[in-house]
Amino acid sequence: VQLQASGGGLVQAGGSLRLSCTASGRTNSSIYMGWFRQAPGKEREYVAAIRWSSGSTYYASSVKGRFTISRDNAENTLYLQMNSLKPEDTAVYYCAADTGRRALSTIIYYGMDYLGKGTQVTVSS
Repeated sequence: VQLQASGGGLVQAGGSLRLSCTASGRTNSSIYMGWFRQAPGKEREYVAAIRWSSGSTYYASSVKGRFTISRDNAENTLYLQMNSLKPEDTAVYYCAADTGRRALSTIIYYGMDYLGKGTQVTVSS
């Protein structure tokens, strides 16, 4: 599975951005897709995930209520709508996909099977 994220940029605190991720290759093997992020000097952390077939969504507590993950099945595209952005949301955001062999809690902690190149999101105060 190949993943390509886009849509990052510079935005003021309180603003919004929408990230997109196009998937290609063996996309039918992906059970979950999601977003992770890594801020300078910090470890990569989970942001949100979606079960591709049902559309069930899951969020980290730090973004719940502000971010929305969604997908377009026909276009094999994943989205992350980010509202009310804060300076602490500044990070490189990565799109990810998982074959679903492990529990979601494991995926959230250890990461997904496939990880795309990231897109930089910078939130100024």
